[in-house]
Amino acid sequence: MKTLTIREAREGLSHPEQMFAKNDEVLVMRHGEPVARILPAAPKPNFRSLRAFLASQPMQTVPSEALLAEDREDRC
Repeated sequence: MKTLTIREAREGLSHPEQMFAKNDEVLVMRHGEPVARILPAAPKPNFRSLRAFLASQPMQTVPSEALLAEDREDRC
């Protein structure tokens, strides 16, 4: 964890890509006391495509009409 004074943080915020390049937590101190904690942004979740999801699903081999008719016959 990196610690900075308020003055260092104020000067460094003009170039945040250099200050936070290590993707680490930064603690801002004033008079030896912590006043702020700067955390890295959470990474964007990696979702698979809808096409890949649908391709992984099993296809129905029996038509839905037949399944409904069979269910209705079982109820009577």
